[in-house]
Amino acid sequence: MKPLSNSHKQLKGTLEVPGDKSISHRAIMLGALAQGETKVYNFLHSEDSMSTILAFQRLGVDIDKNNNTVTIYGKGVQGLSQPKDSVNMGNSGTTVRLISGILAALPFNTKLVGDQSLSHRPMDRIIEPLTEMGASIESSGGTLPMLIRGRPLTPIRYRLPVDSAQVKSAIMLAGLLTEGITTVLEQNTTRDHTERMLPIFGVEVNRNDQGIQLEGRQNLASSTIHVPGDVSSASFWVAGATITPGSHVTIKNVGLNPTRLGFINVLKRMGAQINTEVKRYEGDEPIGNISASYTERLTPTPLQKHEIATLVDEVPLLALVATQANGQMKMKHLEELRYKESDRIKTTVNTLKQFGATIIETEDGMIIEGKQELHGAQVDSYGDHRIAMMASIASFITTSKVTIKDTECIRISYPRFFEDLASITI
Repeated sequence: MKPLSNSHKQLKGTLEVPGDKSISHRAIMLGALAQGETKVYNFLHSEDSMSTILAFQRLGVDIDKNNNTVTIYGKGVQGLSQPKDSVNMGNSGTTVRLISGILAALPFNTKLVGDQSLSHRPMDRIIEPLTEMGASIESSGGTLPMLIRGRPLTPIRYRLPVDSAQVKSAIMLAGLLTEGITTVLEQNTTRDHTERMLPIFGVEVNRNDQGIQLEGRQNLASSTIHVPGDVSSASFWVAGATITPGSHVTIKNVGLNPTRLGFINVLKRMGAQINTEVKRYEGDEPIGNISASYTERLTPTPLQKHEIATLVDEVPLLALVATQANGQMKMKHLEELRYKESDRIKTTVNTLKQFGATIIETEDGMIIEGKQELHGAQVDSYGDHRIAMMASIASFITTSKVTIKDTECIRISYPRFFEDLASITI
C-alpha cells in the first residue's frame, strides 16, 4: 500500500525523466542484429526493457550493462542461436511482439513465455502477418506461450488492421531478414521509432505514399544510440502541473517525436498552458524541453480516431484531466486499451469513480463529466503501472489522502517515479 497526502501541495521545479522505453527496446534489438559494438546511453533500466536484454542474452548475444549504459557485442544475425530453454518476456508486450518478427526468420526454434498479465494479451495480431510471410508459429488461443519454428520467409505487402507500432515493427524486422521488399501500410500514423532508428544502423527505409518499404537482407552496422527522456513518463508531470493550482514544471531532454505527442496536442487543444521546444536531434529523433503550468479553465475536446495511436498510453491521464475540464468529454475509438496490462477502459473508469468522478464506461471509451471535486480513496492499481501513476497524480487534487494498492508494478516503466514525484512536490 502506498499512502499519498498531496492535497493542497503543488508540483514545481525542473527534472529529467528516464530514457524512452520504446527506443530502449529497439536499440537492444538492432544492436544485437548488427555487426560490432553498439553502445546505448541513457538506457531505461526498467523491468520491461530488461526483459529485452535478458531475451537476447538467452539467444547468445553478449550484452553488458553499466548503470544506464549498455554495450552490445553484436555478431550479426549469425550471432543469434537457439536458447536452451524457453525465453521469458516478463510483462513486456513490446519485447514479445518485436522479437517474434526476428525469430520467425531465424533457423531455429524458440518458445516464448510471459507473466500472467502478458499471457492474456493477444498475439494473433502478429501471428497472422508473420504466418502470411511463411512463419510457423504455434499458440493456443492466440496468446503466450508461443512456439516459433524459424524458417526462411517471403516478403509481403501488408495493411495494418489495427493501429499498432508493435505489429508494424514485427513485420519490418521479419522483412529485414527476408529476401525482397516488405511493405507495411498504415490506416493512421503510429509510433515510428523503428523507421527512424534503422538508418542509424545503416539500413535504408523508404517512407512514402506507398507505405513503409524495406529491402531485406541489408547488413546492420554497429552504432551509438543516445536515448532521450520518455515523453510518456514526462506526461505524468505535465498532467499534474496542468490540473494542480499554483503548479509549474519543466521536463528537460525529452523525446519530442511527433508520433508520441498526441496527449500534449490534445491538452493544448483543451487550452492547457504547455510549451514544447526542440533543442537538438539524435539521429532522426527530436529532443527538447516541455513546460506546463496550471490552467484554470480547460475545455473538453473530442478525440479523433487518427490521433489515438499517438496518445494510447496517456488515456488514463487524459481521463483524469477531463474531470477538471468545464463540461462533458467523450472519448471514443479506444478499443485497443482493452488489451493492455489491464483493460484500461474499465480500470480507468473504476479508479476515477472511486475518487468520486462521474464517468461512464462505453464499448469503445468513456464519457467524463467535469468540472468535478475528487475525494481521497483507497484504490487498486490492477497491476497496471499507468493506472498506479495516474492515481498518484490524482492525489494532488483530491480533498484527502489517496492510498494505492500494489505500486510495485510501476517498476515496469518508471522505477524512480516516487523519487521524482518527491523532488518536485512542495
